[in-house]
Amino acid sequence: MKRTMYMNGESFQTKDASGMNTWPIQRSRFCKRLFLLVCCGMMAASSFGQQALGQRPRVKSPVVNADGTVTFNFFDPTAQQVSVTGDFQEIHWQTLHMTKQDNGVWTVTTPVLNPELYSYSLSVDGQRFIDPANSYVNRDISTLSNIFIVSKEENDKGHLYQVNDVPHGTLSRVWYDSPTLGQQRRMTVYLPAAYDGKKKFPVMYLLHGHGGDETAWGDLGRTSQIMDNLIAQGKCVPMIVVMPNGNPTCNAAPGWWHEGMYTPDGNAFNRRGAKASMEESFRDIVNFVDKNYKTIRKRSARAVTGLSMGGGHTFGISYRYPEVFDYYGLQSAAARLKKNDAQFDAQMARLFASEPRLFWIAIGKEDFLMQMNNDLRNYLDAHQYTYEYYENDGGHIWRNWRIYLTMFAQKIFKE
Repeated sequence: MKRTMYMNGESFQTKDASGMNTWPIQRSRFCKRLFLLVCCGMMAASSFGQQALGQRPRVKSPVVNADGTVTFNFFDPTAQQVSVTGDFQEIHWQTLHMTKQDNGVWTVTTPVLNPELYSYSLSVDGQRFIDPANSYVNRDISTLSNIFIVSKEENDKGHLYQVNDVPHGTLSRVWYDSPTLGQQRRMTVYLPAAYDGKKKFPVMYLLHGHGGDETAWGDLGRTSQIMDNLIAQGKCVPMIVVMPNGNPTCNAAPGWWHEGMYTPDGNAFNRRGAKASMEESFRDIVNFVDKNYKTIRKRSARAVTGLSMGGGHTFGISYRYPEVFDYYGLQSAAARLKKNDAQFDAQMARLFASEPRLFWIAIGKEDFLMQMNNDLRNYLDAHQYTYEYYENDGGHIWRNWRIYLTMFAQKIFKE
């Protein structure tokens, strides 16, 4: 009796007339045919890919030249006007118009650039694009920009922001419970290369600005690269860095919690209200970190710093919890004073009576929050409270906040 099997609409006898089992032979033939079909499909797909490659020049962009200039290239033979806009002057944005070559490639070269991390985008006939030849892209709220780094020598800013051949720490996204907010929330945690689960480390809490989230300092601020390089150079103490989400109405970055893939917006879900403020819920973060990581659980081993809104959070945390933190860094801070408020004055008096090891204010000369920071300094001066102040060029920009992080990290946890 013949036994028949069906595969893909074809019949395969598994026994011949003598009763011999022929299924292994038929299966072998079927597999060979299937293999040939797959190979043909792959060859066809490859040929389409190779054909597409032959239709356009190979474009590399950006090209960081040996003299410190940078060349941008973009292929579009049908475009009428192409330009590139970036922070090439470091503190100001600049637009450079590109020139079309005979092969359809548009190109332009910048003046000599200083060592730095730069952001840019393209404009093609009035429409903004990211550079398709550059895979390195950052998101700042809802804006995507390409990035590149210029470095001319070891230990310059560009070198500090690069991934170098040094021991690397670990950057992780971590969920934690916030009883105060009644939410499961997400933070980013940097563990130094020396973290082995045995030795205890101090902790720096690093807070983002309005519209940011727990990814901002890691992506835009280059936190892990800065910390790896500073630690390797012996310029700062190995430490844990905690970067929480500072939006009490958002559990995590867009696309990473149950609200789904909504358009990133600095005001997302603010209208629904929160059970508590970031400052009021901050002890939940500290408690989680102390419980789940090898930390030095004392005031002298905790620092908090933040930019813009995060600087305002840092300020609020400072006078609410003077017994918890010993180092405070206000970067371009949205630090609002409470005028004619006896309770606030008493909290500030208690803070500075506790003699924090560092109360540091940093801001750019062109920052739109300069007046707010001047008001804070006038208040501190009037009460003869001790603080440090740093002012540099530029405004409310990531270029400055990376500088401030680099400076602050070298000031803390040194006996």
